[in-house]
Amino acid sequence: MRLLVLSSVALATLAACAPTVPNDVAGYDDTRRAQVDRQLAQTDRPNVDSGSTQPEAGTSGGNGGDDIASMAAAALDRSGSDMDNSSGAFPGPSGNAPAPSAVTNGAGISSENDFDAVSAERSIEQDAARVAQNTAQYQQVTPEPLPPRPAGESVNVVEYALRTSNQVGQPIYSRSAFASKSREQRNCADYASADLAQEDFLASGGPERDRKGLDADGDGFACDWNPAPFRRSRG
Repeated sequence: MRLLVLSSVALATLAACAPTVPNDVAGYDDTRRAQVDRQLAQTDRPNVDSGSTQPEAGTSGGNGGDDIASMAAAALDRSGSDMDNSSGAFPGPSGNAPAPSAVTNGAGISSENDFDAVSAERSIEQDAARVAQNTAQYQQVTPEPLPPRPAGESVNVVEYALRTSNQVGQPIYSRSAFASKSREQRNCADYASADLAQEDFLASGGPERDRKGLDADGDGFACDWNPAPFRRSRG
């Protein structure tokens, strides 16, 4: 009898220490419960060799079977809890977690297009008075004519470009025999841009006379200055 009880306790201990299985094994609880029931049924069979039988429920030896059943049920419950924890579900927010606060109107953002916000700030009469005040302060600026260009000795390369029609390299004015392209390049090196060279060329008697040697081919454009961009702007 003692040997039989010890065997039953050993089987129950093995059932309690059984490793948990992953959540993806379908029907694990039913299979495991069937195994435990089968083991309990085997322990309840009479011992053939000794000719003795297990005591019935309610006798002094029945507490061992109740303990075994309790241990088996606890093992199954623990197995189910482990599978629930391995499901990968994230826990929800705790009861003490603060609720997300609503975003209020930020500083610098106008609420004039929000009817509810405007109604809370002022009445319809106040809003009408504000609109009337803004209308009274409105001013329409009338465009004025451009001022006339100052008269004098100033040279305007834009006006010269629009007044002429010949192309760059097309000679119109005569030049002396001493005029050469190499001399023109040396003299043009003194100017930061072709526009400045053209202004000085016109101010020095050009295009009829080329005193500084800036227009060797006689087209009226100093240092390869090109009037095409100004002509295109006229349309």
